[in-house]
Amino acid sequence: MSDLLTISEVSRRSGVAASALRRIAFIVFAQRIGLTLKEIGAELAKLPEDRVPEGKDWAKLSGRWTGRIDERIAELQRLRAGLTGCIGCGCLSLDRCQFANPGDRAARRGAGPVYWVGDQHH
Repeated sequence: MSDLLTISEVSRRSGVAASALRRIAFIVFAQRIGLTLKEIGAELAKLPEDRVPEGKDWAKLSGRWTGRIDERIAELQRLRAGLTGCIGCGCLSLDRCQFANPGDRAARRGAGPVYWVGDQHH
């Protein structure tokens, strides 16, 4: 026999609705992939109010996170690829370092405050 309880068993034993337990699981999972509590609240607000959320409802929410997960994977891969070189380099240059400041468009315009009020940020 497994030591794990089903959601319905936890619900029965705790007196907490299974839908509430699924929401807690959803919150924990969403935090693990990097969503803020504000973002999680916005996602939970998309669930149906007139019925208990079903598997398809949860899948619809989490299916939108693929891009975010892919971005985190790419960020970690850049970190892994540049880690040794960056630590060994020691330059800590924010205008040149593609690890500390990847894709910095302002650096192309030179040092100092390159944006003034009203300037285009492109």
